[in-house]
Amino acid sequence: MKKLSILIGLILLIFVSAACNEKTDAENNHVKVGIRSSEIKTWEFIKEKAKEEGIDLELVTFSAQVDPNQALADGDIDINAFQHVAYLDTFNTQNHTDIQPIGTTIIAPIGLYSNKFDSIDDIKAGSKIAVPNDPSNWGRALMLLQEYGLITLTDDFDGRGGVDKIKENPKNLEIIPVDGATTPRVMEDTDFAIINNGIALEAGLYLSDAIIHESETAKPFINVIAARNEDKDHPLYKKIVEIYQSEEVSQFIKKNYKGNFIPVQLSLEELATWKEAYSSKK
Repeated sequence: MKKLSILIGLILLIFVSAACNEKTDAENNHVKVGIRSSEIKTWEFIKEKAKEEGIDLELVTFSAQVDPNQALADGDIDINAFQHVAYLDTFNTQNHTDIQPIGTTIIAPIGLYSNKFDSIDDIKAGSKIAVPNDPSNWGRALMLLQEYGLITLTDDFDGRGGVDKIKENPKNLEIIPVDGATTPRVMEDTDFAIINNGIALEAGLYLSDAIIHESETAKPFINVIAARNEDKDHPLYKKIVEIYQSEEVSQFIKKNYKGNFIPVQLSLEELATWKEAYSSKK
């Protein structure tokens, strides 16, 4: 009888302990968000604002060699904020995942940079131009070249890059796909390089240094906060989106990034039409 009483007591203790732990986790409101170092200042600011709302943000910084989407899919983080919607779509397609955008953040216009030339007029026949080699940013780079009349893309262009996506190349430009993280370094070996904004910023380059850059309304390249599909309506994550899209955070971004990052508050319904931009660029 005594042993039974002890056993029952132990079981009750386990249940009480589990309930306390669950309550503590809920009260802490702890959220792991995966980011790149280029936006660390913004997220440190957001972390303080979230703290005022009772949310404990843990910032997990990933290098350019690690994809925060994989960490999100594996459950190592709760949300991430580092990518545009076209990149997310490509990742989901290639990896059979279902990561969803839950709110817009910024657009970081991609630009054409050079250590040797200063003008678009310096792009001559046979010029060598390095571009990021992942499909979505390769496509983005080609769209930029088309926007400025340097090439024409195929009629069925779907936003993804490739050597077969160029329909007309009157200057016979040599397009050289390289790892996106290396684009600032390969400027020494090429005439020009199209560099993603965040990587450019890490390399000490500002949008004002770009010879040309994409327009602010390039919808496929609006950055988002993303979550696993089953968590897309999580109220805590929605609150973080709300904080990011606040006027106070927008002013912080404008002041601290000198025009490189442009805050975007776009509804998810409007964002869902992003693929229409591919046909409108032709």
